Amino acid sequence: MFKVIKYEGKARRGKFQCAHGGEVQTPVFMNVGTQAAIKGGVSALDLKELGCQIELSNTYHLHLRPSDDVVRQMGGLHKFMHWDGPILTDSGGFQVFSLAGLRKIKEEGVTFASHLDGHHIFMGPEESMRIQSNLGSDIAMAFDECVENPAPYKYAKDSCERTLRWLERCKAEHDKLNSLPDTVNPGQMLFGINQGATFEDLRIWHMKEIAKIDCDGYAIGGLAVGEPTQVMYDIIDAVEPYMPQDKPRYLMGVGTPSNIIEGVARGVDFFDCVMPARNARHGKLFTWGGAINLKNEKYKLDERSIDERCDCPTCRNFSRAYLRHLFKADEMLALRLAVMHNLYFYNKLTEHIRDALDAGEFAAFRAEYSEKLSERA
Repeated sequence: MFKVIKYEGKARRGKFQCAHGGEVQTPVFMNVGTQAAIKGGVSALDLKELGCQIELSNTYHLHLRPSDDVVRQMGGLHKFMHWDGPILTDSGGFQVFSLAGLRKIKEEGVTFASHLDGHHIFMGPEESMRIQSNLGSDIAMAFDECVENPAPYKYAKDSCERTLRWLERCKAEHDKLNSLPDTVNPGQMLFGINQGATFEDLRIWHMKEIAKIDCDGYAIGGLAVGEPTQVMYDIIDAVEPYMPQDKPRYLMGVGTPSNIIEGVARGVDFFDCVMPARNARHGKLFTWGGAINLKNEKYKLDERSIDERCDCPTCRNFSRAYLRHLFKADEMLALRLAVMHNLYFYNKLTEHIRDALDAGEFAAFRAEYSEKLSERA
């Protein structure tokens, strides 16, 4: 399923195989299609042209609408959205964090008030596994609790222990569902999630414990939710030595281009983030010289493409001036073209990281681009 083929320091160059699609090259950025679509009018067919290797969808949102039962009856998420590559579904656990005012957490699971109409929903480890099984994704994420940073130590500790117990329940239910004759994707994998807020001792203890449960991969969750960037890096450094060497590592919800480069340097293989699409929809675009805000007046007569080093569909065909006009005119095409560029940039970034690792030149790549890509052009 996963093989590390080369190291440069802690940075890993690998290959990953799952039930759908060909061989995934890692490090990899997963493109976020929350409700089985990329926000901004980008389809699964577009993702192929943009270099996407893995698409990510949201368990909670698809459970609410159209419902996982509908997706199952339509043949699973791959068929429903016409995507034949790998899909990862999150567990719904992040909603425990993001819907803080609408939840009640117990040992059994979490009761939510739907953000759509207020009706009560219960989700625990078993429910999350059943929903993700109905969706038929290639990678299911364990149900966990993401706590706010900073968090009280005792609460973070109790949460860690509960998340460990939930993982054991997820594993049992996931194995059972995969064995059923009518399951949508009997080859679905399960990734466990490391929690512990910003407490290194909790993070290390939790990682040691979840590594004892035979998951197909392991994620670091609960970061990039308010803590300083250096604290996030420190937590990754603390946890990495205790993550199984032969399983993929996934840093959830991270992040900026610089975060990805720094995450790779610390041994991470998988990344996802809504940032490229969300920023694009507001005219904030990534280039190899740094970020730009296309709505600025200075681009009004700019005939150049967004990034002259980029060969995405947007940069091949349209000028900065034209895209700025579309944003100012509130044309939907602005969102589509901008999102396509940013997703292509992120996919190309991880491709260049892989190329640098292949050539033994990742340290030089990191030195040149990590700081540059965190700044404005």
